[in-house]
Amino acid sequence: MLFTLAALGGVEGAAAKDLPVAITFGLMADGKEVGCGAPLANLGGGHLQAKLREARFYVYDVKLVDAKRTRTPVALTQNEWQYGDVALLDFKDARGGNAPCTESNPAKNARISGTAPRHAYVGLEFSVGAPVETIVDGKPVSINHSNVETAPPPLDIAGMAWNWQAGRRFLVFEVDTPSPIIKADGSKTRTWTVHLGSTGCKGNPATGEIVSCAHENRFTVAFDHFDPKTQRVEFDLARLFESSDLLVDKGGAVGCMSGLDDPECPAIFAALGLNLTGAEGTGEAGKQTKPGVSPVFKSGPAKVAGGKQ
Repeated sequence: MLFTLAALGGVEGAAAKDLPVAITFGLMADGKEVGCGAPLANLGGGHLQAKLREARFYVYDVKLVDAKRTRTPVALTQNEWQYGDVALLDFKDARGGNAPCTESNPAKNARISGTAPRHAYVGLEFSVGAPVETIVDGKPVSINHSNVETAPPPLDIAGMAWNWQAGRRFLVFEVDTPSPIIKADGSKTRTWTVHLGSTGCKGNPATGEIVSCAHENRFTVAFDHFDPKTQRVEFDLARLFESSDLLVDKGGAVGCMSGLDDPECPAIFAALGLNLTGAEGTGEAGKQTKPGVSPVFKSGPAKVAGGKQ
């Protein structure tokens, strides 16, 4: 399937070199579109009814792919949701209500926008996470490790930042369970979390040190066939939690916060398509299991799901 950006509209005339790109994302669970305040059904190994608390993640390095497998970067529009080549997708509504996402109750941001050269493309590729750096106005700018208080949007969100080495959470999903979660020490809580980010990091960016991380925990999603006029990218929340018992936490953080020794992380990392650990000396830990493949992502038919335009 070929698509040309000329069909996306917004620019006319043969002299126009770059045309608009708009890629829509959707959040799914139990075969239905969720997000905003929609209830979640059949979640986790216990098929629980749960409530979405947070749902957002960074993407970067968005590229369109032609029939020869040549990848062309999308130049993202610079706005409150996009900086450099990084964008934040947020599937909660601004009102914090209990209604699903609709045109009148949209998610905060469910679309990536930018431009690319006029050409015929057949596919899409993007990465999930915050890159080490990006290029802004021809200069490298630190992204994953920078001061959240002084960073430009969408890198200035405290809920997407980790305390250690001023690193960022790449992906945050939190759900409130219908009954208390029993922790390893017998105490109880109500929110099961998935926080993905780089771990094993060294270096203090506040003093100008270069930060390096042993486990990058970034991954790429590639669709050989994708037409943004008729399709969207879907994140399957049910698949993320499919092998997780959301009412029990056997140790570490409640849920998975990317800890190598956290009993809840192997299932979550497998769903994302990441190696949590690897054989010593192989460097597999924190790397993608299969390039371009993440079980939680798929393409689906385009729908009006709301979001900032």
